[in-house]
Amino acid sequence: MCDRYVLPDQIAAEREFLPTQAWWKFTAKFNVAAQQYVPAVRVHDGQTEGMMMRWGLIPSWAEGQPIEHPTACAEIDRLERSNIYRMPWLSSQRCILPVSGFYAWQLTRANYRQPYFVRLSNRSVFGLAAVWDRSVGEDDDVIESCSVIRVPANDLLAEIAISDARMPAILRRRDYDTWLRGTPVEAKAALQPYNPAWMQAYAVSPRINSTEPDDAGLISPVH
Repeated sequence: MCDRYVLPDQIAAEREFLPTQAWWKFTAKFNVAAQQYVPAVRVHDGQTEGMMMRWGLIPSWAEGQPIEHPTACAEIDRLERSNIYRMPWLSSQRCILPVSGFYAWQLTRANYRQPYFVRLSNRSVFGLAAVWDRSVGEDDDVIESCSVIRVPANDLLAEIAISDARMPAILRRRDYDTWLRGTPVEAKAALQPYNPAWMQAYAVSPRINSTEPDDAGLISPVH
């Protein structure tokens, strides 16, 4: 449950996260997929900055080359023991990805994968917790990349995606600063399944099953 999400426009993201420096440049998207470059907020020299990062973490030791293991998402219980995520986690290389919602898939009795759009009831922009790393290739090209952290699914998401008991780690506003600046122990305490009472989910078109479409119709409800 971490395949695709919806990206707000830059003005809305900056209004939500108020980065001190905004190096990023992007427009709204309705079908963000792994390996694309996405906006992320992190702390550098004590100030928050908005950056563009590759979605799908490439570890520092990989010399700029994507690894075979899928890294769009990092499981919360693997952060401290994975050779991919351990050093970024212990080095407090944490960031926040601005999103307007994300997609989840339900396997029906007819063995059909019905997509759902999931969003927050009272916030049009929110943040997903992520970790990032910097990898330098043989030609000295620097790639900064990230992985969304997944936590146990809440009741809403568990009901939709029965075969996938995880969901992206949605941060409460009051936890933004803790996630970016706190110790690993403090930051991990902010990673909780989001309250399902504050969320909405509805079925959408199977067009989202392809990475090609990118229009507002993707988040329109179907009946």
